[in-house]
Amino acid sequence: MLRNRTNNHAGFSLIELLIAMTLTLTVMAMATKLIAQALNTRTQTNSNLDALADAQRALNIMSREIANAGFNLNGNGIIDGDTKSDANGNSVLRIRTNANRFDDTVSSNARNGIGVIGEDASEDVKYFVYQASNTNLLARFDQYASATGTSTVLANRLDSLHMHYFNQKVSYNTSDCDISNQSAGEVAPSSATYVVLAVCVQLDAVGRRGSDGYQPARSVLLVSDVSLRNTNLPTY
Repeated sequence: MLRNRTNNHAGFSLIELLIAMTLTLTVMAMATKLIAQALNTRTQTNSNLDALADAQRALNIMSREIANAGFNLNGNGIIDGDTKSDANGNSVLRIRTNANRFDDTVSSNARNGIGVIGEDASEDVKYFVYQASNTNLLARFDQYASATGTSTVLANRLDSLHMHYFNQKVSYNTSDCDISNQSAGEVAPSSATYVVLAVCVQLDAVGRRGSDGYQPARSVLLVSDVSLRNTNLPTY
């Protein structure tokens, strides 16, 4: 005798499949959003870190070159007429130094003065802020690096540059994007033996307001104190 067998292992119904697919897609969408936010936050954070590192490198270059200003010259090597504030309140600084005075590989004119193109590179330098379309650039202009001078961008994102000149070492406070409450009054740049450089970097907001890990836009002040090592030396 033949008997009909009943299959008791029924599959998912169409409604159950639709519910499962909907839940899966919802979870995947939430996970994708979280990953995208994390990647975006990481990108913004890395960009801010790059801006700070860029400004720090520029500050180190400037500090080293300013400290050597005035070698084999009368005075400290800072040119008053070209050391001032621009229309936006940012500092401009021009320094000179006869760095190759004892270099036998250059011409006698280069050893005994400043003005030989190529040989006297880095001996007449100006620092200034250049306003680009969407940012401020910290620039260095080397008068004798080439026939028309050579400009170099030291940092590509900053808010302001301020320089202060003193005839002694000073203490001070930092506030906003500059120093304040200096322990001594400022002097003319050509009379300075001590220079304080203040570079302010504008950092973008990280993440979205109200979300985890959000950091608002802010300014970070980087300061460097520079002693002009050649101010008390006689002319060689």
